[in-house]
Amino acid sequence: MDEKGYKTVENSPGQNKVIIEVENVDLYYTAFQALKGVNLSICRNEVTAFIGPSGCGKTTLLKCFNRMNDLIEGCRVEGSIRIEGVDIYKAANVNALRKDVGMVFQKPNPFPMSIYDNIAFGPRTHGIRKKSRLDEIVVNSLKSANLWDEVKDRLNKSALSVSGGQQQRVCIARALAVEPKILLMDEPTSALDPISTGKIEELCEELKKQYTIVIVTHNMQQATRISDKTGFFLLGEMLEFGETDQVFSRPKNQKCENYITGRFG
Repeated sequence: MDEKGYKTVENSPGQNKVIIEVENVDLYYTAFQALKGVNLSICRNEVTAFIGPSGCGKTTLLKCFNRMNDLIEGCRVEGSIRIEGVDIYKAANVNALRKDVGMVFQKPNPFPMSIYDNIAFGPRTHGIRKKSRLDEIVVNSLKSANLWDEVKDRLNKSALSVSGGQQQRVCIARALAVEPKILLMDEPTSALDPISTGKIEELCEELKKQYTIVIVTHNMQQATRISDKTGFFLLGEMLEFGETDQVFSRPKNQKCENYITGRFG
């Protein structure tokens, strides 16, 4: 285990691929219980989708993985969430955790600064000052976000001057610039047009070769297109979790089947 409170786990053939383990997690906002007895394991280099109606706990669980819920007054988490074997609510350094677990939000939220400075912001925060190193990180992050060719001549322009889909990919590049292990996405395409949505979905397929992705989506077709595993949430409980093909074609839970077939939600 290193000074950040993490241990580096290299997977050899046949070794456990699990990177996030959730065990008996209950979450309360003061007296209201938002999550109830959630258990699941998330594997490396896969896309895991959370589906379910609004207010069912999907985003609440997502924000547990980088402890964003710590910012909400009265929030209390019981149970265990482990990343690479470390209980993040007991042993982890929160700053290191948020470097290792990046997040992309529902609406594009680039900083009101240049595209270059958006991408360099995180590395600078973590002590990187050398211009040549920052240049390298910016180029590589934008390439990883499939955005370099579109903005390479506009790096000094405001990130707010590009399209909504490009802004969202700026945010993805910004998250990748600090070299996370896990990328959380909270409905990242809900504010985008179909073409931009398609580019983000293609990007997820590419990024999972290097990162573990957890995505919250209301778009069930999106979940079937890009995710390896899917969890269905209802009223704070995860009622179904498994291979995406199985969840959508042969759901074991009747409420999950009703939601997928449009009988409610």
